[in-house]
Amino acid sequence: MHMVAIGGSDAGISAALRAREVDPGAEVTVVVADAYPNYSICGIPYYVSGEVPHWRSLAHRTIADLEAAGMALRLDTTARSIDTQGRKLLVTGPDGAEDLISYDHLIIGTGAVSVRPPITGLAALGPGDGVHLLHSMGDTFALMATLEDTAPASAVIVGAGYIGLEMAEALTAKGLAVTQIEQLPEVLPTVDPQLGALVHADLAACGVEILTGTAVRSVGQADPGESGRLRVEAVNSAGEPVTRHADLVLVVVGVRPDTSLAVSAGATLGAKGAIAVDRGMRTGLPGVYAAGDCAVTYHRLLGETYLPLGTTAHKQGRVAGENACGGHREFAGSLGTQVVKIFDQAAARTGLRDHEAVAAGFDPVTTGAEADDHKAYYPGSHRIHLRFTGDRGTGRLLGVQLFGHKHAEIAKRVDIAAAAIFHGMTVDEVSDLDLSYTPPLGSPWDAVQIGAQAWVRHAGQP
Repeated sequence: MHMVAIGGSDAGISAALRAREVDPGAEVTVVVADAYPNYSICGIPYYVSGEVPHWRSLAHRTIADLEAAGMALRLDTTARSIDTQGRKLLVTGPDGAEDLISYDHLIIGTGAVSVRPPITGLAALGPGDGVHLLHSMGDTFALMATLEDTAPASAVIVGAGYIGLEMAEALTAKGLAVTQIEQLPEVLPTVDPQLGALVHADLAACGVEILTGTAVRSVGQADPGESGRLRVEAVNSAGEPVTRHADLVLVVVGVRPDTSLAVSAGATLGAKGAIAVDRGMRTGLPGVYAAGDCAVTYHRLLGETYLPLGTTAHKQGRVAGENACGGHREFAGSLGTQVVKIFDQAAARTGLRDHEAVAAGFDPVTTGAEADDHKAYYPGSHRIHLRFTGDRGTGRLLGVQLFGHKHAEIAKRVDIAAAAIFHGMTVDEVSDLDLSYTPPLGSPWDAVQIGAQAWVRHAGQP
């Protein structure tokens, strides 16, 4: 059996590794558009900041590791078209020569591409002008070249989602004066505004200028005599013009699925224009699977959606690789569990917020609470802000959001909530969980359980 995976990031490599585990005799080829297979895109901000000293450290596995696992890598090779009837993939190699690769099963893991918003002047500017997108290793090297060659003193970041916040910290650590512009009313719009406001305050305390409710209209070269290389024109929520000058502009407003190859082969699209797949990651094309940021996501509470996350891509790729070898595995589903570090704080979420729960047919109640990460009498305790969402009628836990110090185990506490939601627990049942306790690390009632109990009291549950 010959399996071909298109894409050398999370989904493609996970599929290849799983195929070799299931069938050690399988021939596995991975077609990679660049020379950097299995690199952690999520780690890019920490390389930019200098916390990760060398870009090669971002590799989950080296090329030698991947080849030792039994896969053949076709680097700097672009997939051009898929002949689904003949089961052949047309590619262009690094020398420009075309080649046909025969396959028995094909995994499409083409990932996502950065959204380029309709900002006047953006299309005409690029890294040489100090204007950057950030989604690949190539983007990373271009940004680092700007930082090293031009020594910028200031930056404007367009977008205040996960990557935007991480890059605000990274560029601040590099000594740049950072202005962050977000069109929505608050930063980190994947959490409720009450927690977004805490993130906002933390950014401001660390020297980042935050402009929320502000839409960037144009980016252009600064006039002679103006400070900075670039001029950013925006409009705030009151309709007032806003102008900022900077040496570097970073646009990170999200991603969209890269589906052109799949569409040209006849694949059907689903939520947000991602490739439609069943829970076995099958596209409906003969022998063709899709996984990762190019494919739709089955959400355990929402059904089909689009939720590009590295954790999801790894899981979907593993399912696709196993099924390509004759397996019958299904993707169990996502809850959108995420965490982000912002300077010395961290924010996390899992499951649904109110508006998402309403759209899914629930009757949600959300309440806030605060708790210490461990017994306050032991030095170094930190306060955690929690928001719990549950269904009014059934008491079912639907979502949890957390904000607190990076040493307050925010990530692991949101994982407790994710496990509870995954298994359909009620909010009240969270108090029954047998969680660990010692005064330097926790409390007899963990912070998550205190948040659950606050919800039960607020919702009037028995």
